Amino acid sequence: MSEPLRFGLPKGRVFDQAIALLSSAGINISPEYLDSRRLIVPDVNGKFSFVTLKPIDILVYVESGALDAGIVGTDILRELESDVYEPLDLKIGKCKLALAAPNGAALAFDQHIRIATKYPKTAQRFFLSQNVHVQIIRLEGSVEIAPLLGLADAIVDLVETGRTLNDNGLHIIEDVHHVSSKLIINRTAMKLRAKTINHLVSQLDSAVYANP
Repeated sequence: MSEPLRFGLPKGRVFDQAIALLSSAGINISPEYLDSRRLIVPDVNGKFSFVTLKPIDILVYVESGALDAGIVGTDILRELESDVYEPLDLKIGKCKLALAAPNGAALAFDQHIRIATKYPKTAQRFFLSQNVHVQIIRLEGSVEIAPLLGLADAIVDLVETGRTLNDNGLHIIEDVHHVSSKLIINRTAMKLRAKTINHLVSQLDSAVYANP
């Protein structure tokens, strides 16, 4: 029997959706493992070893080959531009990156504009595509507070329901790009374990399109 495929599951808002999708594809993890503190857990058939990590770390592990596969949002994939295969959009974790500013504020893009974001490369590409030059301020925590404290004029951040923006007196000016979670595969694993990985892609593809 071959070694289990090492697979990164994303912590946070996408975790439950990922587990449900895997289950729809016939890949199940025992509830006792899901409720445990074990760092690496198997599926019930012993074909996978699942590791739950922050999405940004999953990308690092998969690109390096420490994991064979994982689930990561396109927000992180486009920001880090890592060298991995992206064979399938899983249609989960849907949200968007958006440009938002305080209610009533007008952004004059012919003037000096400060943009706070966790996604500096993505934001820079967006503004350059519109021939707009801005100052990008990279933050790691909640960026919504940056305009309220005068650090920035606007933000580029993930928006799911828009409630956080509303609660903080911000509104969307323009969508930057839509986000969903993708299956990612290490390039070496794709060559060495092609049969196993192609079967995984087929299983997930059927599950995705059975539940549009």
